[in-house]
Amino acid sequence: MTDVRHVLVLPDRDAAEEVAELLLERFHMPDEPRVLRDELAGEDDAEDAQWLVVVEDPEGRWSADRLATLAEEFEGWRES
Repeated sequence: MTDVRHVLVLPDRDAAEEVAELLLERFHMPDEPRVLRDELAGEDDAEDAQWLVVVEDPEGRWSADRLATLAEEFEGWRES
């Protein structure tokens, strides 16, 4: 057991929600990934907030590289 949490950073809510849906379809995840808004410190404009897709991976089943590639398709990245 590796107890891994993957965090994908996306530019907007629509992209984050679409990535979460694709993760369920492509990776057949048993639990829906969490979609969260990540406000930057001191940020006044909510439109500039990044969105996070959090994937719990306690068994280390999903490839970090594949998750990163999916995030990159939506102008995002996987946090290391």
